[in-house]
Formats: sequence, structure tokens, C-alpha cells
Amino acid sequence: MSKKLQHKIIKIRGRSGQNRRGRGRVKIRYLVVAGALMGAVGIPRVVEADAASCPDVRVVFARGSGGERWRTDDYQAFKEGIEGKLATTSLKYEFIDLDYPAVGVGIDHLETTVGAFFGSGNAYEFGASVNTGVRNLVALVNGASCPGTKYVIGGYSQGAMVVSKALGGLRADRVVYAATFGDPKLYLPEGKGMMPAACKGENLSDYRMYVPDCQAYKGLLGAYIPYEPEALVGKVGTWCNRGDIFCSSHLNISDHLAYVSENLYEDASRVIFDKVCRTFGVENQVSSPHDTAILIDSTGSMAGMIDSYKAEALRLARETLAADGRVALYDYRDYQEGYEARQRCTFETCTLETFRAGLDEIRANGGGDTNESLLASSLHMMQELSWKRGATKSVVVLTDAGYHNPDYDVGGTTQLDVVALSKRIDPVNFYVITNAEYGAEYEELAAATGGRVVTELDELSLLTDYIMERYDSLPKVEEDATAVELPTVTVDGVSYNEDGATVEFIVNGGDRVMVVLDDYVLGVVEASDGVGTATVEGLDAEAENMLMLVPLGDDIRGEVVEVRLGGGSNGGLGGIDGIGGEVITDGDFVVGDILIPKAPNTGKR
Repeated sequence: MSKKLQHKIIKIRGRSGQNRRGRGRVKIRYLVVAGALMGAVGIPRVVEADAASCPDVRVVFARGSGGERWRTDDYQAFKEGIEGKLATTSLKYEFIDLDYPAVGVGIDHLETTVGAFFGSGNAYEFGASVNTGVRNLVALVNGASCPGTKYVIGGYSQGAMVVSKALGGLRADRVVYAATFGDPKLYLPEGKGMMPAACKGENLSDYRMYVPDCQAYKGLLGAYIPYEPEALVGKVGTWCNRGDIFCSSHLNISDHLAYVSENLYEDASRVIFDKVCRTFGVENQVSSPHDTAILIDSTGSMAGMIDSYKAEALRLARETLAADGRVALYDYRDYQEGYEARQRCTFETCTLETFRAGLDEIRANGGGDTNESLLASSLHMMQELSWKRGATKSVVVLTDAGYHNPDYDVGGTTQLDVVALSKRIDPVNFYVITNAEYGAEYEELAAATGGRVVTELDELSLLTDYIMERYDSLPKVEEDATAVELPTVTVDGVSYNEDGATVEFIVNGGDRVMVVLDDYVLGVVEASDGVGTATVEGLDAEAENMLMLVPLGDDIRGEVVEVRLGGGSNGGLGGIDGIGGEVITDGDFVVGDILIPKAPNTGKR
């Protein structure tokens, strides 16, 4: 078959007697997708409960597509991360894997451009599953049972859609926090455009907890707008793995399946537990895993204070190791003297005994000019150490002098080099302990990496306490992220006949377009010389259907274009006045910002 014919492949053929509300049999020629499975629907019973038997906190999780209730790895990881922390308090709590169908989806590999996507023999079962989950979640949170109980809510993939769609209907006073993972309906306005604000680290949404891709804008299935209801500001967070096909601008199915292995549920549990502690006024006794590297100036001028610094370094190491953290120890002087940063023990080799032995080996000696090679030494140390993903990362510098900027190493390391590497790693926060006369010199380095400067010896113990009490979420966005050119698609025309509609489009920067109907991916159209058509048949003229076109490059996707089909009251999709489709436009691009996507054929926005 010629390429010109292959791009006309997507059809929805209505089956006699089954076309009510747009329900029809999906048939995709040349690209066939496996059918979905419909699970049992359960509605939570709302009953009166004795307040004494009610928990303080209910943790509810909505699992992903096809997952067996109570048994998915994502539910278990979400539960374990939070349960271990709640167990340190006197709060009463319980966990619930939300009762809803979580219908299964077929996964098919479509060449190498898509990897995998949703598909079904009945395009609207998926939306019905999401809607059932929304009803059940709202009934559970807002119900008369246990009115004093607070809720922590999480959801993955299809379950994330349940959570994000339900947010606007939940009683805000009962919600502690809601977290979504891999949400196909994610909305991050800072990711829009040729040079998104997120790629410059600007205008990041407050609910953006970990979304490394600076061009993540809308999910694969559109977006719920607003994503964070006004009543829940500060109580919503989203995690989207680097190349997750459903929420980033990339096409990686492996990243969508890696929320457990990437420790993103553990990362979220720290944010959630902090919210729980603040809500109930209890002390947060759980420290984040720490990677703390201690860098001691060992020049001769340190002789008078090095013993005090060593004592505090030992205390910090002891507390870090006792909290299952890791420490490393280095000392430095000046590269002009030929003295490069010396490793005493690393994250893998430092025990309390080896750390203490390393301290004993450090002697204050030598020196030349006043400033030392802190920048070259810290850069070398950060590059040499194996930092643990998700740990709170710190460099603690103990010195009585300033530093060369640029430094005297071969590359001429600058402060900007050190800050850039710090941020790429996670970041690594710099805490500098120095004399009062040099404090101001270090303020910029500390501030740029999220650390502090201490200039009084009696503040050392307070600094140790501060470092140990901190926890870090993973970075909101990769600091060194740069925008790349995304493929684009524009709608060239929409034509109708009595059976349905044909959408003509033009794609630039790619040769494929994924076609989505009402939250359901139907298949991929191959464009011939940048031109393609998608023919949709068997639509109900009374129903409003949203057709979305997603331009695809080799390993990246562009912004979704939305076309509203049908929704008339005169019957038919043909040449009757007032019946037809509407292309939502914004400037030179066809987008959907002024239209809030909805679940399939519910009649509601």
C-alpha cells in the first residue's frame, strides 16, 4: 500500500444499536491495539462510625491501569514510604487502595516512536473507570463517616487522573496532601512555548515537585485546568519521571514504569510526612537520608582552631551515620603549593572509626597567600564522590580564609563552575564555617547552593542540628535543562458527512501524529510529506467529542492540538447549520488552553 494511503487509517465504526453517547467499536486499520478489561465497580459505603474508632489519617492510593487491588508495586511503595514515618508518631492511621475498576489497557509497540500507549475495543470504558474512581474518592473523603479524619491521597497513571480530576470536588479541610505520579492529564503552563519559562527555572508551579523535563506542558491525554484548585493551594504535588510518555514531552514507556525503582514514592513520602506533622502539630523525628561531605582547610593558619572544628565534624559524622546517612572526609590547602584535595574516606568507606582516623591524619601545616583552593578542591571532591539519589546532600567547609576565584588548577575553576555542578547533582548545599571577616565572601556561594554561612564557633552545634533536620525533595526541574525544538501540528481543515468527520492536519518536525479521542489513544497516523488525515466515523452528533492530535518526533512529542467534534442539537454531523467541529486556536498555534478537557461523554466539563 502506498504511503499516501497509509496515513488515512483511523476509523471509529458505529455498531448497530450501540452508538448511544458515542459508544462504538474501535477499528484501527494497520495499527491494531489490544482491548481493555473492565473490572468490578465498587462504591464505598458511607456509615456512621464511633469517633474513637476513626483514624487520625487515612492514606488513600488510586492504582494504575489493570492493577490488582492491594497488590501493585506502586501501592506497596507508596504505603511503605509513608507508613514507616507515621509509625514514629502517636497518630492513628490506615491505608486504603481505592475501590475502582482501574481498567486494564493494551500495550503495543508501535515502531520506536511511541513505545506504548492506551488502546481499547471500547474507547469509553477507560473514562468510565476514571469517573467511577472520582465518585468513590469524593464519597470517601467527603462522607459523613469519621468527619475528623484527615486524608493523604496518591495516584499513579490512570489513578493519577482519578485524583487530579477529583480534587475540585474534595473538602479542602479534610485533605492534608494529594500527590500524583505519571499523570496523563498533567498541566504545567511553565512548559509551554519555544523557550519555556521552566527551562530557565522561572515561574515553576508550586505543585511541581519533581518534573525534570522543562518542556513538560500537558499530559498525553490533555490536561485538567486548573490542575491545583484554589482551595487546595499548597496541598497538591506532582511527580513526572524524566521521559515518561504520559506526562513529559518524551516518549519513554520505561520511565512511566519506574516510579518505584527511581524512589519517587520515597521522595514524595518525605514531603507528605512533613505536611502531616505540620497539620497535626507533631514533631517530625524522621530525618532524610544524608550524604554529607566534610572539607577541612588544613593550612598552618588553622592550627589554633582546627581541634574545635574537628570535634564538631566528628559530631556531625556521628549523627549522620546514626541516622543511616553517609559521610565523606577531605582536606585541602592551595593548588599553588602542589597540594590537591586529599581524600581521607568516601561515602562507601567512612565508618565512625575510619572517619575518626581520617581526622587524626589531618595536620595544620603549610600555607602561602591568604586565599586557598576551595573551588578546585570542592569541584574535585564532588566529581569523585558517588552521591546517592534522593539523599539530602551537603558540603561542610571549615576554613579561616577566603578562596581564589578563578582557582589555580589547570581548568581555572570558578564559583560558577562549582554552583553549576552542585545543582546538576541535586543540588549539593554548601555550609561554610569561617571567621567573621570572611563570612560575607562566602554568602553568595552558600546562597546559590541553598546553604548557610556560620562565623561563630558557638553556632557550630546549631548548624549541625539544622543540617540534620533538613529534608530534600528531588529538584523541581533539571537546572541545566535546555529547550529543544518540538514537533508541531496544525489543523488544516475539518469536513463532515452523515457518518462522521475527517480532520486534515499538517505536521512539522515529525512524521507521525498520535490520535486521541476523549482521553483514549486510538493509534498513530503516518503523515505523507507532512500532511495527514484522521477519519472518525460513527460519532454521536448529540455528544461532544474531543479529538486530540499529538505530533511525534523520534523520541519527543509536541503540544497537543484539540478539535471539538459534534455536540449539536439538530442531529447528524453533515451539512446542517450549527452542526460541526470547532478548532480551538490561540495565535498562530492550534491549542486548547481555553477548553478544559473532560472525561468521555459525561456531558460535564
